[in-house]
Amino acid sequence: MLALEPDPSLIPDAMVGAIGGHPEGSGHDFEMRTFAPGVGVAEDPVCGSMNASVGQWLTATGAVPPAYRVSQGARLGRAGTIEIVADEDGTVWVGGAATRCVRGTITR
Repeated sequence: MLALEPDPSLIPDAMVGAIGGHPEGSGHDFEMRTFAPGVGVAEDPVCGSMNASVGQWLTATGAVPPAYRVSQGARLGRAGTIEIVADEDGTVWVGGAATRCVRGTITR
């Protein structure tokens, strides 16, 4: 996964996710990378929406257990850990630690 070098000119309007397994015992089950050149994001370091979509697909098909861990952002030097949990009804929850970068108030 970390060696992927997509050509954004081939996917100018797409949002593309790629996921691959980590070796057993690594602390994460998968590595995810998300590319969205159509919205000006060459690569998203940690993408909750892509992890939710992929989580729905993988858990619904039974390809993964109902709870697993994903690492994302290592290639960008901004590694994060995402926890995916699917309820019995198929609801997928995406969680993990976050860092507040901006705080303020917007007034109209």
